[in-house]
Amino acid sequence: MSQWLVLAIAMSAACVVVVAVVLLRSRRAGADEDTSESPDVMEYMTMMIGVVYAIVLGLAIAGVWEGRGGAQADVVQEAQALHEVSARAQVYPADFRTLVRADVDAYVSFVVNTEAQYMQDNGEISPRGTELLDKLRTDVASRAPQNDLESQAYQPIVDQIAAADAARTNRGQSAGPTMPPVVWFGLIVGAVVTVGLIFTLQIRRTARELLLAGVFSALIGFLLFLIWDFDNPFSRGLSFTTQPFLDLFPTLGGPH
Repeated sequence: MSQWLVLAIAMSAACVVVVAVVLLRSRRAGADEDTSESPDVMEYMTMMIGVVYAIVLGLAIAGVWEGRGGAQADVVQEAQALHEVSARAQVYPADFRTLVRADVDAYVSFVVNTEAQYMQDNGEISPRGTELLDKLRTDVASRAPQNDLESQAYQPIVDQIAAADAARTNRGQSAGPTMPPVVWFGLIVGAVVTVGLIFTLQIRRTARELLLAGVFSALIGFLLFLIWDFDNPFSRGLSFTTQPFLDLFPTLGGPH
């Protein structure tokens, strides 16, 4: 099921539940019930709880957004390092240069066409990708420089492979949820409490109040969906992109 469809269903369900409860409560209100105002202390408590929950939501969104940015930065670093390896191999003889670039292309093609989907399905990097990167490192390290120009290029190429490996490791560490379950428990309970407090404010059946209640509950649902999606940047649709690889290796995109 599409994540956008899940989001639409969740937001619509939140609106329907809140509006239905308000309407049901309004119908069952006793004749002597005063629906014109709420106690001052109740309004104060509702405001304070809403402010606290808004702060918690903001911190959660900032945290997962930072994690998403770091994960995407790792992808950019990995792609750039491999591009440098391919470019610096120009100083080598044609046969070895072709070997190095073939190793780079094989790894990039695997990441773009296979490993991206593997990470979404399994929440981890593929052992095959590690093997391909190890082959590139072995091929470069096993050939001693033959002249001064190759000697000058050798260490930078090795360093770039190490940088790509480090970025890959970081990418693997980001391939999974980062929010602890206790935080999710607090966010969900806080959402229920915050939305539930709407019913203490003596909301009536006017179109304006029903619209406000529905939009408020839908907004909280959307923010929780946003946190859920960004919490796992390599396994959910709004976050992970292989575009940095495609930008630097445009001929290796293929079907994804």
